[in-house]
Amino acid sequence: MGLTIGVDIGGTKIAAGVVDEEGTILSTHKVPTPGTSEEIVDAIASAVEGARAGHDIVGLGPNIHWRNEPLKEKVEARVGLPVVVENDANAAAWGEYKFGAGKGHRNVICITLGTGLGGGVIIGNKLRRGHFGVAAEFGHIRMVPDGLLCGCGSQGCWEQYASGRALVRYAKQRANATPEQAQTLLSLGDGTPEGIEGKHVSMAARQGDRVAVDSYRELARWVGAGLADLASLFDPSAFIVGGGLSDEGELVLGPIRKSYRRWLVGGNWRPVADVLGAQLGNKAGLVGAADLAREPDPVM
Repeated sequence: MGLTIGVDIGGTKIAAGVVDEEGTILSTHKVPTPGTSEEIVDAIASAVEGARAGHDIVGLGPNIHWRNEPLKEKVEARVGLPVVVENDANAAAWGEYKFGAGKGHRNVICITLGTGLGGGVIIGNKLRRGHFGVAAEFGHIRMVPDGLLCGCGSQGCWEQYASGRALVRYAKQRANATPEQAQTLLSLGDGTPEGIEGKHVSMAARQGDRVAVDSYRELARWVGAGLADLASLFDPSAFIVGGGLSDEGELVLGPIRKSYRRWLVGGNWRPVADVLGAQLGNKAGLVGAADLAREPDPVM
């Protein structure tokens, strides 16, 4: 169909990239993220114009987590291109499905392990958004009745037990209980459990710190249990694990696979889906949004 532009709208910058049909980014242009919706439309238009110079563009796909805002119509009026708007998790999932770890699969569940937990569902080569467009909010599946309070207002949500925030909480709790097993971890911060940050946990785990490694295992236990539940719902051929925590590779993916197999219903006799690490990194949302602008009917 030709070249399209993906727009990734982050908290500090807006990045526009020209993407070809193979998922290759040909050019990019970045501008600071402003504070109001009207200014964001202007900033998107500026980023698009900077990226599209010298290219024949047929469509545009921004990814943003907004609602009740006619972004599509406003951006179309500014840039003169057909626009498809998708949320960030869905755009990233589509990018991985088409051009990353999901290539060759028809039925894929993606989760993003970052500060929180997001997701995306591709079944039968279609992105499943749900009737109201809010499908795959996996982070807010209630895993623990009357569990930890979540920012959404509910209790016991999956992301309270399987996310970057949860990992740091596990590390602080363990370091406080057994500081003698957290010497490396504590030395990377200010020497106290309260000073532990996410980057300290990953660095210490790579050095074999007992508390850091055990904290990753606890995180993986919850991730794997959740994937087993999703397998009962969707029966995918692959799970793709993305987000910042997936950058640790087998440190986190190996224990997730083990936990998933442990909790999978009928795991002794049924086929077991692959659990794969995402491949596109922070490019997934931009590439996915651009490709969704190219697809005639990619969403259900």
